[in-house]
Amino acid sequence: MRKRPRINRWTQSRRDLIFSSGIKSSLVQPHFVVSGKGIDEEIESMPGVNRQSVDVLIETIGKDMENGMSSHMLFGVVDSHEKDPMATKASDMEMPLQRAVLQLKEKYGDKIVLMTDVCLCTATDHGHCGILHDHEIDNDLTIPELVRISLSHAEAGADYISASDMMDGRVKAIRKAFENEGYTNTGILSYSVKYASSFYGPFRHAASSSPTHGDRKSHQMDIRSGYPEATFEAMMDQKEGADIIMVNPAMTYLDVVRKVADSVSKPVAVYNVSGEYSMVMSAAKEPSKRKAMVQEIFYSFARAGADIIVSYHAREAISEKWFE
Repeated sequence: MRKRPRINRWTQSRRDLIFSSGIKSSLVQPHFVVSGKGIDEEIESMPGVNRQSVDVLIETIGKDMENGMSSHMLFGVVDSHEKDPMATKASDMEMPLQRAVLQLKEKYGDKIVLMTDVCLCTATDHGHCGILHDHEIDNDLTIPELVRISLSHAEAGADYISASDMMDGRVKAIRKAFENEGYTNTGILSYSVKYASSFYGPFRHAASSSPTHGDRKSHQMDIRSGYPEATFEAMMDQKEGADIIMVNPAMTYLDVVRKVADSVSKPVAVYNVSGEYSMVMSAAKEPSKRKAMVQEIFYSFARAGADIIVSYHAREAISEKWFE
């Protein structure tokens, strides 16, 4: 089965994230998890966001859960000496991301929603999102590696794997693998509409995922691309078995969000990406001013049709009750 509507209804926390009408319930906080112990390193270009080892991350998410934020997206950061051309460490069950998911699910069970990033860029020594062949990304060689990573996240207990790579056909392959291995309640959040944006800079520093050469314009969408390509990508991923459709960046593509939301029957997520976050943090250092800006931004996402908002502002918005 490629389509299992029950996935989005599987737990109360998933239902609250996707189907509740308020902004607060739609928020997802991203995290960067690294190896080691006791690590809590601030990311200079993203004030308020840190790289954290598993032990610190568990404590941080514990405080988030106490404040009412139950949805989280995890990005694994691979040490440079563990990277290789095939991103082999990304599917290792002993990596920090997989260990964090295991521990969080053991602690919180169905009370938490965990989304895990699936891409090769942080684990390849060249920094690209796929396997290289003759210095170019080979789409079809990359898909088996994405499947292996996805299966490791499903085994750890992720609610949704978040396919951010933009390879053609990967949603179908991941869904087939989940079906074959019995992970019929694990969802796929697909970065269906992901532009080759200039707003990803701080993230690439945080995740140690900048390409050593070239760019990502051969697989991420051209910033000039309009609605036909965006809706085609979204509807194709929905047909292949995606449970949530993502558009990112968010702020500069609200028109696309609206068109995609009108075209698909699956929930639509937006990613308020790192460059957008850093701009607000730079422009509004006082919490009262930041509150006003974030409220305006998040309401624009909701008006455009977003059911889910992934944002580095989520923690502050919830802890400070900006959307009560």
